[in-house]
Order: sequence, then C-alpha cells, then structure tokens
Amino acid sequence: MINTEIANSKENESYFKEIDKIENPWASTIDELVDKVRVDRKKGLNKTQVERRLKFFGYNELRKTKKKSPWVILYSQFKSILVVLLIAAVVFSFIFGDIIEGSSILVVIIINTMIGFITEFRAIRSMEALYELTKIDAKVVREGEMLDIMASKVVPGDIIVFDAGDVVSADVRIIKSSKLKVNESALTGESVPVNKVKDKIDESTPLAERKNMLYNGTVIVRGTAKGIVINTGMDTELGKISKMVEEAKVDEVTPLEKKLKSLGRNLIWVLLAIIIIVAISNFIMGENFILVIETAIALAVATVPEGLPIIATIVLARGMQRMAKRNALINRLSAVETLGATNVICTDKTGTITENKMTATRIYTYNNTFRVTGKGLETEGEFLIDDKSIEISNYKVLKKIIEIGILCNNASRIKNNDNYIGDPLEVALLILGRKAGFKKKDILEKLPEAKEISFDASIKLMGTFHEKNDKYLFAVKGAVESVIARCKSIYMDEIEPISEKIKSEILEHNDQMAKNGLRVIGLAMKKTETIDEDPYNNLIFLGLVGLLDPPREGIDNVIDTFHNAGIRIIMATGDHQLTAKNIAGQVGIIKSEDEKILKGSELKDLSDLNDGELEKLVNTSVFARVEPSQKLDLIDIHQKRGSIVGMTGDGVNDAPALKKANIGIAMGQRGTQAAKEAADMILQDDNFSTLITAVKQGRVIFNNIRTFIIYLLSCNLSEILTIFFASIFTLPIPILPLQILYLNVITDIFPAFALGANKGATNIMEKSPRDPKENVITRKHWIKISLYSLIIALSVFGSYIIALFIFNLNQSSAVTISFLTLGFSQTFHVFNMRKKNSKFFKNQITTNYFVWIAVSICFLTLLLTVFLPGLSFVLKTTNPGLIGFLIVAVMSLLPLFIIQLLKRFFPNH
Repeated sequence: MINTEIANSKENESYFKEIDKIENPWASTIDELVDKVRVDRKKGLNKTQVERRLKFFGYNELRKTKKKSPWVILYSQFKSILVVLLIAAVVFSFIFGDIIEGSSILVVIIINTMIGFITEFRAIRSMEALYELTKIDAKVVREGEMLDIMASKVVPGDIIVFDAGDVVSADVRIIKSSKLKVNESALTGESVPVNKVKDKIDESTPLAERKNMLYNGTVIVRGTAKGIVINTGMDTELGKISKMVEEAKVDEVTPLEKKLKSLGRNLIWVLLAIIIIVAISNFIMGENFILVIETAIALAVATVPEGLPIIATIVLARGMQRMAKRNALINRLSAVETLGATNVICTDKTGTITENKMTATRIYTYNNTFRVTGKGLETEGEFLIDDKSIEISNYKVLKKIIEIGILCNNASRIKNNDNYIGDPLEVALLILGRKAGFKKKDILEKLPEAKEISFDASIKLMGTFHEKNDKYLFAVKGAVESVIARCKSIYMDEIEPISEKIKSEILEHNDQMAKNGLRVIGLAMKKTETIDEDPYNNLIFLGLVGLLDPPREGIDNVIDTFHNAGIRIIMATGDHQLTAKNIAGQVGIIKSEDEKILKGSELKDLSDLNDGELEKLVNTSVFARVEPSQKLDLIDIHQKRGSIVGMTGDGVNDAPALKKANIGIAMGQRGTQAAKEAADMILQDDNFSTLITAVKQGRVIFNNIRTFIIYLLSCNLSEILTIFFASIFTLPIPILPLQILYLNVITDIFPAFALGANKGATNIMEKSPRDPKENVITRKHWIKISLYSLIIALSVFGSYIIALFIFNLNQSSAVTISFLTLGFSQTFHVFNMRKKNSKFFKNQITTNYFVWIAVSICFLTLLLTVFLPGLSFVLKTTNPGLIGFLIVAVMSLLPLFIIQLLKRFFPNH
C-alpha cells in the first residue's frame, strides 16, 4: 500500500511530467501502473493529490469550439466582389450628386445582405458538440469514499467506477470488471459492443483491440468496471480527434463562390476597359466632363448584375428548403452547390451501407448447411437446404443449436414491443429462435438459468448452466477455434467422438464462411452433475452460426445510380477486411473478386508514398480497419487530385474527416453531435439514398445558376453595348443610370429567379459531374452571351434611332422607347434560355409556371414606369404614344425571333 504522505511530498512538476508521458498503459500490469501514478487502488487519491494534479493537468475538458458570431456571418455577406462593385457604384453616385441612384443601389445591397444573413444565421449550428460530450458526472474513489463528481474534475490517477449505461469520461486502464461490454462504435467504427478484461496485452495492439482500456466518449453497455484514469481532456483519444477537427484544413470557399469571385474580377476589367474607351471617345468628340461621368456611372451600373447576388442567395436557400423536405438538412448555404460538383463520396459501412442489424443467415452442422431467410428484426423466415424449405423438427442438431443460442444469451425482447435490447449478435440469435418458433421465455421456464460464466476474452467463450431434472445443461457459445479445441465429441444423429480430421473440416468451413463476410460463432453443450466443475471441459460440438450485418434494401441500386452519375463510392470502415470485401461486393462498390482491399495497417504516411503507391490508393475502393487520421489522408489524396470529395459519417471518430471533406455528411438518427457539428449536411433518415436526391438538387441548382447568370449577363452586356453604340456615334445616353438599375433590380430579377426554379433534366443523374476546374461561364457561354447581348443591343439602339431620326420624337420619348424596348426584350429573352434540341412551345422554360408569373410581373412593372406618376418622374419616362409603343412591340420581339431562328438552324452552335 502506498504511503500518502510520501506520495504527497514527491508529487512535483517533474513527477507529473512522468505521469503525462506514460506510454502503452495497456501493456503494463496493474501493479506497475499503480506505482507509476502513485495511487492507493482501494482508497484512491487524497485531497492534496487531486488539487495538485488538477492544477498541473487542468480540467478534464475538450477545448471549446468557437461559435460563429452574427458579426462574422454579417461580414461574410460583403466578401463578394460583385457586392464590392455595387458599393463602389454607390460611392461614385453620391460623390457626383446622384443621390437617388446611389440610394437605390444601396437598398439593393441591404436587401441582398439581409437575405444571406438571415438564411445562414438560421442554418448555423452553434453547439459545441465535442465539448458537450464531457459534461457528465463521474463516480470516483477518493480517500476511501465513493464520490459523485463532475467529470471535468477527474484527474490522472483517479480510481473511477462505471456501471451499465455510463459514458466513459476519460481514458482508463481497467483494474477490475464483471460482464463488461462497451460500445466503442463512435470512436473505432466497430459495429458490435466489445468485451473488456483487466489483463495486460501486447503494446503493439491497435486501438480497436485494446481489451483492457476504456476510452473517453464510449458507453458501458453491460456489466461494471473499476479503473485507473490515465489521460484526461485533450490528452485522451477523443481529445486527439478534437484536435484533428481543429487542425483539419478546410477550404471554406466552395467551387461556385470561387467562380463568382472570378466572374466579378473579370467584370471589373471589362468595366475599366469600356469606361476608358468611352471616356477617350467622348473627350475626342468634345463632350463635357459631367456627361462623361454620367456615362461612366451608367456603364458601372450596367456592368454589375445587381440581381446576381440576390438570386444566387435565394436559389441556394430554396435548394436548402427543398432538401430539408427530403430529409437532407444543409448547415451551410453554399454547400448546396458543392453537392453538384461532388465526384467522390467516402462512406463508412455500418449503418450507412448496412442496416446495423446482425442477422443469422447460415447454420452449419457436420452433416448439413442451412440457409435462413429474413433480414434484421424480421421474425418471419424459412430454414432451407439447397433452397428447399425444411421442417426443423426433423433435424435434432439444428433444433439444439437454436436452443443453445437462446439459452447462452443476455439479450431480451421489450415487453409488448417488437424491439430488443442487448448485443446485436445475441439479439440475432433470439430472432433466429423466433423464426423457428422458439421463445426465450418458454425455454427458460423449462430450463431455468442457474449460473452464468461471463464471456472471457482470453479464451473467447461464454457459458450458462441450466437446471434439468436435478442435473444441469451447460450451454456454450464463442469463437469457433476455442469451442472446437474444447470438444471431445460431436452431435450428429447421435453423440459421437470428434476426430482431428472432423475438427479440420469444421475449421475449413469456418474460414469459408468468414470469407463470405459472415461473423461466425461456434456452439456447444454438455450435461453435468454440478455447476462447480470445470465448465469448458469435454464439450459436445453442435455447429456454427454465421451472422451478417446485411446491406440496406436497395443500396445496390443507389450505388449503381452514383456510378452512372460518374461518382466514385469509396468505403472506409473499421470492420474486418473480409467483411468489408463481402459487403462491398454485394452492393456493387467493387465489381471483381480480384479487387484489392487495403487495411489500415498497410497505409503509410503520405510523405513516405511514391507515385505508384499513391496511384494504388487512389484506385482502391475499399479500406478496412482504418483509423480517423487515415480517413483524413484518403480525403487529402483525392482532393489533391482535383476531386470534390463528400464524406459520410456518424461517430466522434468521423468528425475530422467530415470537416476536411468538401461536403461533410452526417447521419441524423444515429450520428453523434460531434459528427453533426462538423458536417455541412445531415441525412435525417440515415438513408444513403437520400444523398442521391441531394446530389441531384445540387446539380440542378448549379445548372439553374449558370442559366440565370447567362441570362443576367446577356441582359447587362446589352445595356453596356447600347450605351457604347451611342457614345461611338456621339449621341446622348439612350438609357439613364436609374433606368438601368430599375431593369437590373426589378425586371431582371423575376425572370432570373424563375430560371432558378427550373426542375432540371430528367437524365441529370446519368451524366458525369462537371469538371471542378470548369468556370461557371465557359468560353462557349461567353460567346453565347456576347451574341445574345449584341442582338438585343442592336434592337434597342435601333429603336432609339428610329424614334429620334425617323419619327423625329423628342429626346425624352426616345429614351423612354429605348428603355421599354430593352425591358421587354429582356423579359422575352427568358424564353431563349431553353436547352438545345428542346421544342419551342414545350420545354423546361414554358412548363415552368414561375416563368409566366415573372413575365406578368415584368410587363406590369414596365408599364407602371410610364403610367405611374411618381415612378415615371423618378425614372424620367414619358408616354411615347401609339407610335412609340408600336416601335417598342416590334423591336422588343425582334431579338426573340432572331435568336430562335439561330437555335432552329444552328442547334449545336
């Protein structure tokens, strides 16, 4: 026993540093650890020790993640170059006395900012998920007394106690346990709760197999435990993951945001070039300075598509709402578009590809192999031999296997409910019994349990004694090798001695079942006179049961849909290599038995990989036994190859990878809060097929954004060219700056918004994702925009010339005619946005009822500019009369007629 006074006197900073550097505690004996941390294993730490350790090691907390403040969200709304251009236009308008124009543009900026701010503020998840995991209580032994304390005050060296249902609050080395099972799926990815023991193990044992350790954030499923706290706070495995989440370098700018920034920069250069040309030509022609400035402001307003930020924000927000209705919640507005460019999706296996419900599908006896139908918790199923249904009563060994599986079992069915509690493997054995018509309650009434021998991880066996006619039936289940090694006989038609040859044949069959992705257990029994004899001696072998966590229904079709859409699915799981390969083959992630499955242990540090090894990793579709840091590496490799990577996950261990990915996708039902916090998107129904809808929406949204950008830019460029033509011919400006702003903000926005509501092509998921490097507006799009805008501009300028020189109308009427011609031609221009080879009268534009609403609004708002007194005064318009409206009607329809002719005769150009 440790002398506490000596312990207190020797506990200085250098000693604490030694505790902080304890390595591989799982490879030390309990006595060695007790000496290292200087704790009395019965009395625990004393008050002085706790205070000193708390001062040195700090509170048992994870670093708090910073909340995104409203001010940061507000500031982010002004990062767009297009918004900067608008602000510049406001400044120049005010400088040169154009108060109305400047104020109008300012209103546009405010509206856009508020839409973006409100939408993103509602979407931000401000919960500090990893921090919340440590906000629990803990039971510790201090100065000989059991205390309930806040988990944040646990220190290294504490003797800590756990019961079923407790969340482990630190990294702990077990010193005592009873029937202990722990759910570590959130940390390791293992789908089945693991048994824990106190015995020391090899120092090279990977995290998922450290049977004598309990880790922060995991949950005690069954049994009790006492242990020594080794690490707290950021030094725990959970803390290391938290640190990886913080350090995961995330490109906060999405592909669309990059493209819009690039577009904004290009518009600046276009604006400067045109202003210089117009200014020089005006000075050469002797125009006064004020006219030059007025023209420059008009050009600036015409160059900037004021409606673009507003429409892009609204369309993305509407996409979020659409996805939410389909069980896909988006945390970040711009993430909607990222989905459309995704070409690689990394997913885990358990619960995403599979149902996370074990099912007994094969039963092997020495004479027969039985196939069992039914999935998950379905209690209806058949027992088949060679696909022919059999009567269980005719097969004594099969009946006995099912009975032993029910007896040697701690799972149970919830009363008046079809749900079960307990280990998924044991639940599967109860379901197997129900399919055979056996109920645990009925069997236990005939064979009441007298004693349980808890699962022993060192021999991988569990057993239960059951009373039978003043004697006992001993039921056993466990690892096949362990069961076989302890069997002296085998149950065939009769009980017979078991030879080494028969044992070898059974083990070969076990290997074959494992290769098929099944988890295999052996079952045995014996009859005894007493419950005190050696339980695992002279067992009678019964058979093998193969269990499968089955793929989700229809998941193979989902995988095929992604493949047809040009999206690679990569499965990275913590499960066994053979299980991963089997599931991947079933669902179509791999197409050939020859495809290589890589284990986490085979993955080197990225800096140590040569080009050939990197290429091998890139081409591998299934990875088994991977750890959190390796998922980060896989994402990084594909991102460096230019891929847009999506990552699904649900556990604490997935959080860094979810943040690192271009689009992190968390599970809503079984996902930890840490995963949801790190993700950009949450699948509320945990259904992988929901992701298809989300990707489709992402693609549709990008195509719609591209369409309305083409529409807006061709409208804006037509305004620039109209002013440019007038400047070249030294004519007064045919359209005033505020008139341009009115068109850009009022009449352009509604058709553009309607284009953003298009449903998209039915075959959009049969095409490959767009190249992430492709600009939102490519060279061919710029050619199309230039052609559209030239035709519209010539028509508008033509109407201006006709009004001035043919009908000799005054300047005010001519400006009004050119303004209305521009407005109506831009409204009709929405019908030019139909896809090539589509019909003129029936296409995605004409069948979009939003388009017809938008056209109606545009007609009304344009007519109001003439007939509404206050508005006509501000915009300086006048009633052009019958002749004027005839000019407007003909010249505004002319661009639609010409462009449709071009589409008819040159559909591919």
